[in-house]
Amino acid sequence: MPRVRTTETADRIRAVAMELIAEKGVAQASLREIAERVGISKPALYYHFASREDLVRSLFQPLVDDVSALLDDLESGRWPGDLTDRRAVLGAYFDVTYAHRDITKMVMQDPSVLADLNLAAAVTDWGRRLTTLLFGPAPTLAQQTRARVAVGGLGDCTVMFTGVPKEELKTAVLDAVCATLG
Repeated sequence: MPRVRTTETADRIRAVAMELIAEKGVAQASLREIAERVGISKPALYYHFASREDLVRSLFQPLVDDVSALLDDLESGRWPGDLTDRRAVLGAYFDVTYAHRDITKMVMQDPSVLADLNLAAAVTDWGRRLTTLLFGPAPTLAQQTRARVAVGGLGDCTVMFTGVPKEELKTAVLDAVCATLG
């Protein structure tokens, strides 16, 4: 039988961690349980992830990386779309957050993970950057409020309506978000 590659084992650990966290929450999902479900020892789990925090951070990092990359592309002009088209900009944001809706659901179920991993600062920064993209560098309080409601609602909808096909949900969400933005 061929030896499982290290990356495959780490991927299995992350998949099982996601399952257990979805079942029990971040704080209640133990490393021992994760290791047992993967079929490895706890020390073997530590070979792949130096700590519980490293494992949990590895679950969130793809979302952080993808949103940051999108925002970098939007701000630098590398994004191929029309930056003045708010619907298109938020559609791109929807696509990224939809791809990581399991992570968003984990955060909604246990918001303390934002503080534990210092992700609250990143999420706050995303909102600020999106607000600037949508309304310019000096948005009014009303514009800032509409942007925060729109972006937060967009994220909520990716989690709340899991039975709806992606494109149908995207259309409904973007209609609502654009109405909120004015």
